[in-house]
Amino acid sequence: MATYAIGDIQGCFTSLTALLNRIDFDPARDRLWLVGDLVNRGPDSLQTLRFVRDLGASAVTVLGNHDLYLLMVAYGSVRARGKDDTIQAVLDAPDRDALLGWLRTRPLMHLEDGFAMVHAGLLPGWTAPQARALAREVEGALAGPYHSDLLHNMWGSEPAAWHDGLRDYKRIRVIVNAMTRMRFCTPDGVMDFKVKGEVTKAPKGFVPWFEVPGRKSADTTVVFGHWSALGLRIEPRLLALDSGCLWGRELTAVRLEDRKVFQVACPGLTHGKLKPS
Repeated sequence: MATYAIGDIQGCFTSLTALLNRIDFDPARDRLWLVGDLVNRGPDSLQTLRFVRDLGASAVTVLGNHDLYLLMVAYGSVRARGKDDTIQAVLDAPDRDALLGWLRTRPLMHLEDGFAMVHAGLLPGWTAPQARALAREVEGALAGPYHSDLLHNMWGSEPAAWHDGLRDYKRIRVIVNAMTRMRFCTPDGVMDFKVKGEVTKAPKGFVPWFEVPGRKSADTTVVFGHWSALGLRIEPRLLALDSGCLWGRELTAVRLEDRKVFQVACPGLTHGKLKPS
């Protein structure tokens, strides 16, 4: 049995299939950990969703910002952006309700055997167990009968920092933003959502979230994606796996047992010229 953590797929199903062939993946024997953003901007969001769902317990996926965006569009919380989106096939699918129901019951964070998997990151003041407890608050609301209310109130960039006194949708918004959107933050945990590029483009006073001195989750190996400009980065307590498949670079898998890296080249987008996200 092997566990393979895989970076952002974003509907690039052909690349995912090639990577699974490369690692000789067997769902009866192996497990996949997927860092979120299964859908959008790539050509095969519907096929990707169906495939990962049908893997059942052989795949663990956390929610990414594009996955949440699909849910918000589907439930009427936001209007579709249009030109960059490739989610319409999911919205038009005969099994859309089953797919959306499955997606909104996925975890926001996964914690197992010294690894914490999250799409974007963890605020520096959170331990991994604390972050997992906070993720459960969101997961319970998203899977519950009032999920539409949550989706209508979840998006936005304020508050930009966590404190224990946060309540209701403000509390949920900070948890979601940290785990699905964050790249840079201050040492005190104030998040920036405007800068998407390389580490060298950090706003004044901000650093990559994982470089904050004294980060409380530093005793756990965090597995994440979301940051294609960062690329593949492997450190003792950090596995950054978004290697830019969508943008014509690679789709990456790391075998967690020995950290062996497997990659396939990706064709990238064939429609339009888009900026990485």
